[in-house]
Amino acid sequence: MDEHSAGATSAAAATPARDGVADLFGGTRQPPFRGQERVDLPADRVREAFRFLRDDGYDLLVDVTCVDYLEYRGAKHRYGLVYLLAATADNRRLTVRVFLDDPAPTVASATPVWPAANWLEREVWDMFGIRFEGHPDLRRLLLPEVFTAHPLRKDYPLQGRGERHNFPILTRDDG
Repeated sequence: MDEHSAGATSAAAATPARDGVADLFGGTRQPPFRGQERVDLPADRVREAFRFLRDDGYDLLVDVTCVDYLEYRGAKHRYGLVYLLAATADNRRLTVRVFLDDPAPTVASATPVWPAANWLEREVWDMFGIRFEGHPDLRRLLLPEVFTAHPLRKDYPLQGRGERHNFPILTRDDG
């Protein structure tokens, strides 16, 4: 193990942000997975928890994605939003999960805390239909606006619902 890795490990142990954020915001600490700290947070406290984490040094939002737990054995919620955070100064990592359910899965946008969330949240909205309250521009990113479904949901049919007949045919000359 090199100096940088050893320093990062001791820094992470010295400031267990997952413990603080879980205790302060009603979340649940999860056991580390492959050395990565993890915490589950309630959807209604996520923005203030994100501000706390940013102030604790988590200055990089690495990714935002979603898991659809429909028909997943033992799942208590339909959707699991996953935020991957990094503290670049001391190489700490944190995975934050937020669980949501139908009929209107909604959570506060992380864009005011980390501007990089803008396009990441748009992708999750486009593919899964998760609404991000306070997002500055929540519109489709990958699919055309006329597409009304969210194709990465587990209940979306593999063959589609016949949406393609509505789309205009684009040629090279149209661009």
